[in-house]
Amino acid sequence: MPAALYLDSSAILRPVLEEGLSPEVERQLASAEVLVTSRLSLVETARAFLRVRLLGERPEAAVADAERHVRALWRRCEIWELSREVCALAELVAPALLVRTLDALHLATFSLARREIEDLRLLTADGRLQEAAGSV
Repeated sequence: MPAALYLDSSAILRPVLEEGLSPEVERQLASAEVLVTSRLSLVETARAFLRVRLLGERPEAAVADAERHVRALWRRCEIWELSREVCALAELVAPALLVRTLDALHLATFSLARREIEDLRLLTADGRLQEAAGSV
């Protein structure tokens, strides 16, 4: 199991809202010594919860439970800020791949964090982001 994980919001949000995290993801989270995410993940998940509530896609009790679960997870994470360095790297990262803006910010944050945290792995449900992570 990885000692350090970078969490992209896609790895957490959809599973928590739909059916809960898989046993494998739960094991990875429980065994990781270090959890890292970007401030962007907090914004993305907060906006997603607002959207789910506005659209009435899930019962309020289920949304509130999911929101508490995600907030508890973010409290366990080192939160990396959207610094000038992150933004500058996001402009250049994975130039040969079709990486969306928010994914580029995650990728840049992951890349910078990996320079400081040995064996940091990316946990994401986004195939494009996973592929791009292999190029940084």
